[in-house]
Formats: sequence, C-alpha cells, structure tokens
Amino acid sequence: MKISKKDALMWFEFFSALPEDEEILTKQQEIVYATFAQIEAAIDHRNELLMSQIKGLKTFGHKTYFVGDENKFARGCRSCLTGTGLSAIRKTNKCNIECKFCYNYGELDEVPPIGEGLWEIGGTKFYEKDIDLLLSIQQKPTGVSYVYLEPFMEIEKYYPIIKKFKNAQVHQHLYTNGTLATEKTLKALGEAGLNEIRFNLGASNCSDKVIKNIKIAKKYIKNVGIETPMTPEFFHGFFKKKEAIFDTKLDFINCAELHLNANNIDNYFGESMYICRHGYISPIWSRELTLRFMQIADEENWDLAVHDCSNHTKFARSLNLSSKEGGWFGASNYGCEFTRIPYSVFLPILRDENFEFLSEEELPTGYKPGEITF
Repeated sequence: MKISKKDALMWFEFFSALPEDEEILTKQQEIVYATFAQIEAAIDHRNELLMSQIKGLKTFGHKTYFVGDENKFARGCRSCLTGTGLSAIRKTNKCNIECKFCYNYGELDEVPPIGEGLWEIGGTKFYEKDIDLLLSIQQKPTGVSYVYLEPFMEIEKYYPIIKKFKNAQVHQHLYTNGTLATEKTLKALGEAGLNEIRFNLGASNCSDKVIKNIKIAKKYIKNVGIETPMTPEFFHGFFKKKEAIFDTKLDFINCAELHLNANNIDNYFGESMYICRHGYISPIWSRELTLRFMQIADEENWDLAVHDCSNHTKFARSLNLSSKEGGWFGASNYGCEFTRIPYSVFLPILRDENFEFLSEEELPTGYKPGEITF
C-alpha cells in the first residue's frame, strides 16, 4: 500500500487522539506500517543521495560505513560488529551532568545501583574475585566495554577489573563525558591496561577542558576517540573547535545516529522523525548531519576514521551478536523501545510541506475512513 502523505496525516491525527489504552484495528495497523514504510523509503533515498557524494566512502564488511584510515577504525567497533558484541560491564549508576539526548534523561536520580562491591556483566552480578572464575568457565569475549553511567564518578574502582581483563588479553574500551578526567586518572587507566577510551564530546558542548583531556589521554592510552550522538549542537560545536580537536591526535570519531526513548523524546518535540524497521525512532537530521560530516572529513582528508554508527549499523550489530550467541537464523534483539507507538511524534514530518513521499496511491477499498470495521 503506497499510502499518500495526505491520507497518512489524516489517519495519524486520528491515532494520536486515541486514548492510550485503546488498541487499533488490524487494517489500521496496516495503515500505520504503510506510513512508516513511505517515510523510511523517502529518508533512505535522501541519505543515499548524500552518500553518493562521499567519494571515499568505505564499508566495513557491509555492516557499516566509514571514511578515512581503516587502521584507525575503532577496534571496539570491530568487536561489536564482527566479534562477540559489546559485552557491557556496568558499575556506576550516577552521572555528573544531564544531557538532553541521554537515554536516562529525567531519571538520573532513580537509576538502580549495581550493588556495593559488585559489577554487572551479561546481566549477572559479580564480585571482583569472581572474574577469574568467569574467565575460566566461559569463552572470553573479543572485547568488553565500560558503560553506565559516568565511570569517572568512581574511576579508582575500575583499575583492578581492567587489570584482570588485560591479563586475559581482552580488548577493553570505556565511555566517558570526559569532564571529570585528570592526567592522574587517565594515566592510571593506561597503566591498568585500558586499550581504548571514547569521549562523548557533545555532552560538554565541545568544552576546551574535555578537548584537553582527549590530548592527555592519547599520551597514555593507545586508541582514543570521540563517540557522540550526532546533533546540530555537536555538528556546529565541533567545527568551531576543529583545529584544537585535531591537535589531540585522536584516532576516530564515531557519529551515533540519535535514537530516542520515552525518557528523552520530549526534548525533541516538534522535530521530524522516522522509525527504522519498526525499531529505533530518530530525528531525520541526525544521520543527514553525520553524512555531511563524513563528506567534509573525506574531502579534507582528515587523519582519522569517521564512522557512521547509524540505525542500520545497530541492526547489523544485533544480528551479529545473536549469531554469536547461537540464535536462530534471523534472530535479533533490535526493536522498538516504546511499548506503544507514539503516533504524535510523526505528525511534524507528515505536516512538513517540503517532505514528500517517493510515490503515492489512493487508499484501497476497505481502508478509507468509515470503511474499516475490523
């Protein structure tokens, strides 16, 4: 069904007005999916045109795209896309700042603790003394990542764990907003055996302090980069500080396509959204900005790798991880993060006079207003 934009808007205005507990009918669900397909096809077409303008665009095993030096493509991303996945290690349930794009926005004071002296790995709680047992029983991962929320809130607790995984020859990377890092703690991380550190530079609005910490980190940790959700604020902030950022000699920039959940979506009220494969909901400008960013990087021949960590990439990541875990053919945990589709967030793009569907058809008999009965 190639639903027209006019009909899609009419129906989505109706769906948006429904009580939250009212389920839509099967034929109405077909209309929803037809609308999503029309929006996604138009977005894909726009992004493909942008990609065609990047002369040096490269693919990493058909799973994702990047430009620049392949040798600087983050090893943690390689593990994520071809190894045994992200293998997240969680410890810190607090953060020192609150970002509008954070998946825990508005609930940072309510994030449950892991537990005194405990670490969460694969959904299981471990004491430090249990790591040797874990490594002796299960196949060691190709890489692990330290996430959730800001590790530098209690970074001293991380050194012994990092040393254990270093001795096991497991690649380790850590995420941080970088505002609490110091030369002392960055040096200690390097000495403990951390292989890679990723700074969310957008979290601090590209602050000079964090840029300085990126440069310091490069003295002690082999692989240093930026990983930030691509937003207009980060895009413009980066280019204001571009030379200072390049002076850090960082290795990579991962441009994450911003996807939204129930906590942060209201911060982007009124933006044009699309849904990818009925899964992640994203503002359409996020990947567009990434592709523009990559085109500039390619044309200016930046001495690093710039990675398009898009919704497509996250879909590939999920397929890879499921495969490594022995899942059935086609199995994936990629999916929508909303228990009920937030129909109203798609109204702005359907009302945008400058956004057009690629092709349209009249609604078939039985799908027009007043005709749907089951």
